[in-house]
Amino acid sequence: MSDQTNITPEQIQLLKDVLIEHVPQARALGLKVEDGARGQAWLSVPYNEDLVGDIETGVLHGGVITTLLDNACGIAVQLALPERIAIATLDLRIDYMKPATPKLDLMAHTHCYKVTKNIAFVRGAAYHEDENDPIATCVGTFMLAANRAVPMPVSEELRQQADQILGGKETK
Repeated sequence: MSDQTNITPEQIQLLKDVLIEHVPQARALGLKVEDGARGQAWLSVPYNEDLVGDIETGVLHGGVITTLLDNACGIAVQLALPERIAIATLDLRIDYMKPATPKLDLMAHTHCYKVTKNIAFVRGAAYHEDENDPIATCVGTFMLAANRAVPMPVSEELRQQADQILGGKETK
């Protein structure tokens, strides 16, 4: 990553606090923002036996992978935008290539490669250690809020921290 696209550790922590707090399911699964760059996000979810979809094999439920990729895509979109705004998943296609390996944590890397006036386009992959050996890949589209003055619904304290660190416009 070049210096121009780097996101500071403070910004990554803030993304975790703001964007993961915003989605109760992400919190419940233990999603974590690992890294970020302009238009890119790396998230992880730790292996947890409570998230297993097949008790006999120990393989995580596919919904965990879907949630990981959807959240990673959303954060990549936020990192591609000049300011934080409300977004919504319009379409998310996931191709599962193999089951996740039991007892291994999951990673996701997503890239928002195009932003238009109303839509952002994202692609990514979920994997264990090697992004070139994906468990699943995704492509998605996200709707951007028509009213740019509408902030993401987060606590006032986190909103103020986000405005300071990420340079978003303070709105009430």
